Amino acid sequence: MKISRRHAWNLDIAAARALQERLAPEVITRDALGEVRRVAGVDVGFEDGGRTTRAAVAVLKFPGLEPCARAVARRRTRFPYVPGYLSFREIPAVLAALERLREAPDVLLCDGQGYAHPRRFGLACHLGVYTGLPSIGVGKTRLIGTHGRVPGRRGAWCPLRDGDEVIGAVLRTRAGVKPLYVSIGHRVSLETAVGIVMQCTTRYRLPETTRAAHRLASG
Repeated sequence: MKISRRHAWNLDIAAARALQERLAPEVITRDALGEVRRVAGVDVGFEDGGRTTRAAVAVLKFPGLEPCARAVARRRTRFPYVPGYLSFREIPAVLAALERLREAPDVLLCDGQGYAHPRRFGLACHLGVYTGLPSIGVGKTRLIGTHGRVPGRRGAWCPLRDGDEVIGAVLRTRAGVKPLYVSIGHRVSLETAVGIVMQCTTRYRLPETTRAAHRLASG
C-alpha cells in the first residue's frame, strides 16, 4: 500500500508535542469506515539493545480471523522512550511495514493508546491520521484517566474518563483476567471500537490481531 508523507519524524520533545497538538483536531471520532473484511494488528519490538525498531503488521480476515497477510520492517530507532510520545519512536517502522502490504487493511488495531492520551493523540490516533486508515487503540495498561469497577463477565466495560470527558473504555475481554484499555484511534466510534475488539478476541485476553502481530514483532 502507498502512504503519503505527512511530516518529518526527526523531532525533539517540544516539536513532537506541538505536532500532536496541531494534528489532534484531525481525529475523526465517529464511524467513517466501510465494510470491515480485513483487520490488522500492529505491534513493535526492539532489537540490538533498542537500537533497531522491528515493526510487524498481521492482517486477518474478518470476522473469521484467518491469517491472510503479514509484513515486518526494521528501522533504526531515532526517538527515545518517553511516555506519551511512543508514536515518534515506533510509527516510522510501522509505516515501512504497512507499505509492504499489497492491500490496505480496513481497520488497524494498535498495541497502545489512541484518544486516551493527555493530548488526545496517542499512537493509534497518530497512525490513523497519518495513513487515513480507521484505527483503534488497544492498550494493556492505562496511560491516563480514571474508571469504576469493571463487571467480571466477558464483554463488560465501563467508561475511562479524564475529568468529565469519556476518553476510552475499560473492557473485560475474558472473565477473571485484567481488562484492556480501548480507545478511538481514527474514523471509528468508541462503541464500534469495543465491538470490533471483542469480535477479534477469542479465548485469550488480547485480540488475535495483537497476538499475531506480537509474534511477528518479537520473533
